[in-house]
Amino acid sequence: MPNRENYQREMEAVLAALPQGGERPCLLLHACCAPCSSAVLERLAQAFDVTLLYYNPNIDPPAEYRRREAELERFVRDAGWADRGITVVELPYDPAEYYAAVQGLEGEPERGARCTVCYRLRLARAAQYAAAHGFGWFCSTLSISPLKDPVRLNAIGQELAAQYGVRWLPSEFRKKDGYKRSLALSAEYGLYRQDYCGCRFSREARQAN
Repeated sequence: MPNRENYQREMEAVLAALPQGGERPCLLLHACCAPCSSAVLERLAQAFDVTLLYYNPNIDPPAEYRRREAELERFVRDAGWADRGITVVELPYDPAEYYAAVQGLEGEPERGARCTVCYRLRLARAAQYAAAHGFGWFCSTLSISPLKDPVRLNAIGQELAAQYGVRWLPSEFRKKDGYKRSLALSAEYGLYRQDYCGCRFSREARQAN
């Protein structure tokens, strides 16, 4: 997309403007999985006190959801992030929330309108949690994936920031070799890398190919 916003540059400007020394700002990072969280944490933990929020009612089946959450916990522990005070908050897993949100969009292709609704569902819950628990900032690991649309993600994040009074950190984490770094960290820590986004529809599309 020509002439669109440079979210990586915007993030760098935000980070450069943060006060140096003293108490660091708190950021709630919505996390979809361990591999995507790995390289994102490396970048953000230098500037923020980060808490990971695992809220992904789209993931199917339940065993896959539990595997991804356990792998995220393991990575935080094995990579030493827990020793630096980084924790994982897991919200209740209720797939009915996801299916209610995407009702009528079941036939949409991957990256279509159903995905937009899914982005908004998860980011809205992150914004709500951040506002309720005193976080100054929130954002998501989703933009590290080459399969996710950073324009939609950032537009939704900015809308929710205005709605809930929490600052959205603009990002496109796949830039500057972010995705490549996530692959390297996945190999280093032996992380489980799923072969579909998470929802039943993405799994079925993957199996059909």
